[in-house]
Amino acid sequence: MQHGGDLTTAMTLHGGTRGDWLDLSTGINPHAFPLPDLPAEAWTALPAEGARSRLIDTARRAYRLPDGIGLVAAPGTQALIQWLPHLAPAGDVAVVGPTYGEHALSWRRVGAKVHMIGDLTAIPECVRHVVVVNPNNPDGRWTDPVDLAEAARLVDARGGWLVIDESFLDLRPEATAAGLCRDAPVVVLRSFGKFFGLAGVRLGFAVAPPVIAGLIAAALGPWAVAGPALAIGAAALGDERWAETMRERLATEAAALDAVLAETDFAPAGGTDLYRLVRHPEARRMHEGLAAARIWVRRFDWDETLLRFGLPPEAAGLDRLAAAVRALAAEPAHGAVQGTMTGSPACSVTSASTP
Repeated sequence: MQHGGDLTTAMTLHGGTRGDWLDLSTGINPHAFPLPDLPAEAWTALPAEGARSRLIDTARRAYRLPDGIGLVAAPGTQALIQWLPHLAPAGDVAVVGPTYGEHALSWRRVGAKVHMIGDLTAIPECVRHVVVVNPNNPDGRWTDPVDLAEAARLVDARGGWLVIDESFLDLRPEATAAGLCRDAPVVVLRSFGKFFGLAGVRLGFAVAPPVIAGLIAAALGPWAVAGPALAIGAAALGDERWAETMRERLATEAAALDAVLAETDFAPAGGTDLYRLVRHPEARRMHEGLAAARIWVRRFDWDETLLRFGLPPEAAGLDRLAAAVRALAAEPAHGAVQGTMTGSPACSVTSASTP
């Protein structure tokens, strides 16, 4: 599974239509922000500078950005992940992993050597740039702010960049490392679609020093974000009451998911309030059994004992998941999973893993 959220493979292998499936393969909020009524010109006219400015001003407040730090809107965080290696000075990059595999893949595409490291205390001397996802995907691990600040100092001395992917930080907005962008070459990535449940809007942001923000804006070019995305983004990011209520709801629902998974041999392995990572000695069998029941969860080639469960969209979905995992737990064990893993987080220079 390269990524979650695409049921094409699931339906090809196990049949059914999209409506038959309970898709828990993503870390996207199943309770989307209610779409506002959009003016006709959002669809018919080129995106206006006024709409872009409103979005940027609203995002600055929502992301608690200090003055003197640049902010660029983009058509999704993924677009920024792919652009940054083209804009940064040439050099090796260290990626804290295992993590979202598109980071390593994007740097490799420009010819950079990618060093996979376990944490920011293990940055090789040959490395110029560092990438860390905070909180990490898929295990939800948090990086110490002191380590982030030290990494920022290190890459600054080496003429490199520190990229901090905060795609899941809306759950704890006070933990942002955006303040580092004031004094160091740090780029912080923020995702709109995950927390607001509107991944199809394709909206993301780069927080960076003004010079780097200018490079990113120039690379994206004019009208990079569509008119509907500008309007929807401004409405959602400006609704602080919705965000606070949603954080409480997601925490409650994540705890309910924990209770269901705890009824079986799933061992907690991390996560956030948008998804849970668990370990099971027969994770491959559990994945296939859930798929047979048309429940799609995320598995990982680099560790075949892990599964990631997104939040079910409603109580009926949680009940359906509970019934399925109980049935699978009652089946006889088939022994240890066999097979070849396609990635290893222990290698210093390795192929990308793709959670």
